[in-house]
Amino acid sequence: MEMLAPKGPSPIPEDASMKEENICQAFSDALLYKIEDIDDKDWNNPQLCSDYVKDIYQYLRQLEILQFINPHHPILVDWLVQIHSKLRLLQETLYVCIPVSQRKLQLVWITALLLASKYEEMFSPNIEGFVYITDNAYTKLKFELGGPLPLHFLRQASKARKQQCYTGYTQNEVLEVMQHVAKNVLKVNENLTKFIAIKNKYASNKFLKISMIPQLNSKAIKDLAFPLMGGS
Repeated sequence: MEMLAPKGPSPIPEDASMKEENICQAFSDALLYKIEDIDDKDWNNPQLCSDYVKDIYQYLRQLEILQFINPHHPILVDWLVQIHSKLRLLQETLYVCIPVSQRKLQLVWITALLLASKYEEMFSPNIEGFVYITDNAYTKLKFELGGPLPLHFLRQASKARKQQCYTGYTQNEVLEVMQHVAKNVLKVNENLTKFIAIKNKYASNKFLKISMIPQLNSKAIKDLAFPLMGGS
């Protein structure tokens, strides 16, 4: 009976004189060849940068740690979503705007305080005092508007069957985020919050009324949100 050669690279290097790093690469290829390359079909679209996409997402993961953003102010975010919808801006514009507003918010507040003091105070504090109070934040602010956006990871992950192979996130990390998402969905559906701009936005025909689908009121959503809604 004729033996058929296995598809994909062989896990055993044929040349015994291969260097150690080449042997490691050979074993790595053998382990990964069964994993579908979700970017392989994008080679003819230069905007998707299929040759560099893995390096790009690795860099975005590094930025995610360096550019950590504190929890957003719900009033500000709700208002920004309304303005974004009225102006019909791109999705990316909103996602860039929110972290920028959080990073620059301290500067806006301290500048407003400086202007108000010049208007009302007889002896206004000098600008060096404000710089000191903000831990020299003025000198640290740069034009670094780029960063990892949820849209970047969602678009990539939506093409992958095995998410962890491409996103690098573990199941527990994804679960923690999904619980917070489910909690917010549940609070909106049960009228436990007044911040409903996002629901209204995605209730339009443009977004296929995705925020109105019955699945968002399902038991699965309630079970996900339960630990964060006072459950045990």
